[in-house]
Amino acid sequence: MPSAAGTAPGKLPFVVRVLAAGTFLMGTSEFVIAGLLPDMAGDLGVSVSDAGLLISAFAIGMIVGGPTMALATLRLPQRRTLVLALAVFAIGHVVAALSGSFTVVLVARVVTALATGAFWAVGFVIATAAAGPGNATRAVGVMMGGLTLANVVGVPIGSLAGQFTGWRGPFWALAVLSALAAAVIGRFLPTVEQRAEGSVRAEFRALRQGRLWLALGAAVLIMGGVLATYTYITPLLTDRAHIAEGAVPLVLIAFGVGAVGGNSFGGRLGDRRPMVTTVTAAAATALVLLLLIPLSDAPVTAVALVFLMALTGFSINPVVTSLAVRFAGDAPTLTSALTTSAYNTGIAGGSALAGRALDSSLGLTGPALVGAVLAALTLLPLIALAVSGTGRTTRIVAEHPQVAPPVRGCLPPGSLESAERLR
Repeated sequence: MPSAAGTAPGKLPFVVRVLAAGTFLMGTSEFVIAGLLPDMAGDLGVSVSDAGLLISAFAIGMIVGGPTMALATLRLPQRRTLVLALAVFAIGHVVAALSGSFTVVLVARVVTALATGAFWAVGFVIATAAAGPGNATRAVGVMMGGLTLANVVGVPIGSLAGQFTGWRGPFWALAVLSALAAAVIGRFLPTVEQRAEGSVRAEFRALRQGRLWLALGAAVLIMGGVLATYTYITPLLTDRAHIAEGAVPLVLIAFGVGAVGGNSFGGRLGDRRPMVTTVTAAAATALVLLLLIPLSDAPVTAVALVFLMALTGFSINPVVTSLAVRFAGDAPTLTSALTTSAYNTGIAGGSALAGRALDSSLGLTGPALVGAVLAALTLLPLIALAVSGTGRTTRIVAEHPQVAPPVRGCLPPGSLESAERLR
């Protein structure tokens, strides 16, 4: 296999697919709880609203724990960090599946969120470096595609399995699958030592980049806009578009398909035209969400707009993630974790604003209006990035790895070292 720098367009290293599988498992774990809440609440002896804290705990663990774990594991070899993260993730699910205490399960959720943050922080760095300059954004899109695919496939399957096995069944399945993923990464990912001069100080110096904060701001706003609407899409579909409650999951699958398509679309175009791709997608997302207000009273248009909302909104994610990692220069790990925190902050903040709008005089269309405003505001940091220029020299990762002999299906020596000019 060629080096990262020379990876042919359209061809991604095997390791990127493995990382995408890891994000699929972790995304399934994060979102499948929603379908298991009633069963978990009854089994653990708490109310459904209290059981909802299991979702909040994971989100908080991702927001705070991602950057913390990125710094804590900074001097560890990247392969070891990924394996440890998946191992802790598996153990957390085993502990939760064996416990009858809500408190223990809650703590286990926080621990698995910390492991998820560490995996994503290192995973994004490896994916961009392994893919090389020509495919970096696409690699991020594929890795993030594992997360969106979790909503289309993993969550429905997990929820269905929970109806037959109880909520512990999906937890056991996630534990086993993540342990297998740890074994695969331990076998096929070469040993890559962090370079000696890498330090916490270098990671924090990278945060001085103004362009980095513009990319993170765009991540917060676009995810807040899309998820503000998505969080309360069910009452809009049933009470305004008059779609049968039993058909709502099919609409949500359409949203998931749109999200997967958006990640792929943004990943393919973002390397060549990052600013054109993101500005166009943000404007299109704002327009789609705005149209959802008057046109959501008809089933066909409502479903079409939900699909387009995901397609356009999720096109931005791989691009701004890749930009953030590149802007970080030689210290991308903390930045990668902060990008994940930015998305979760947008989800939490956008959903909170949408909830208030839903309870206001705006009613069912309130969340869509909040989403449209947030998506329109995404244009501000993106246009600022375009005006400031992204043509200055930046480095994805400039590490000097000590790589083990090449193993079939993985990267050869030197493939995790690349530098590029962002065009």
